[in-house]
Amino acid sequence: MTATARPAATPAVLTARALLLDMDGTLVNSDAVVERIWRRWAERHGLDPDEVMKVVHGRQGHASMAVLLPDRPVEQNLADNARMLAEETADMEGVVAIPGAPEFLASLRGLPHALVTSADVALSTARMAAAGLGLPDVRITAESVGASKPDPEGFLKGAAELGIEPADCVVFEDSGAGIAAGRAAGMRVVGVGPRAGFHGPDVTVRDLTQVRVEPAADGTIRLHIA
Repeated sequence: MTATARPAATPAVLTARALLLDMDGTLVNSDAVVERIWRRWAERHGLDPDEVMKVVHGRQGHASMAVLLPDRPVEQNLADNARMLAEETADMEGVVAIPGAPEFLASLRGLPHALVTSADVALSTARMAAAGLGLPDVRITAESVGASKPDPEGFLKGAAELGIEPADCVVFEDSGAGIAAGRAAGMRVVGVGPRAGFHGPDVTVRDLTQVRVEPAADGTIRLHIA
């Protein structure tokens, strides 16, 4: 199911059977850490930090490195990525919840939903805790997949673990890579935050204060987008 992209100010109602939630930029604002870590990495490799920042959101680190340094061996990217993950996991300064995220997650208790993130278990656990957010019971992390967003594998795995058809899922994402992954999975996408609107989600919201969750009697979830 597809729909025309809507501006944040346009009310809409989406119906789903499950929600698949990205973490960074969607539930957690970790931009301060991401900027610090990746700008240092860019400088070490003689790359323009501004151009690097256009690539890294939403992808696993080694996938971003493959785009930015296409001639570098995969093994070197994986080793570099492991170091970067350790740096990110140790740096929680400035990590906060996206406005509305605590209330949004609370409204999903008892409803089918999953976290689908390019972070690994350690980083996702640390960032959700730093932001004061509880972890969903179902989590698809970097360890769960063989391919990074924009590949749809993570979202398809999330739907499968919940036992819900992809077309009945709605994805919440902030990045171009994540929105592309949701679309490739055959899912509708709610774009969250200022980056999202440039990548053609079905609906765009400023933050999660503009989303109200209503469980329906037939077991579906109605999403009221303000």
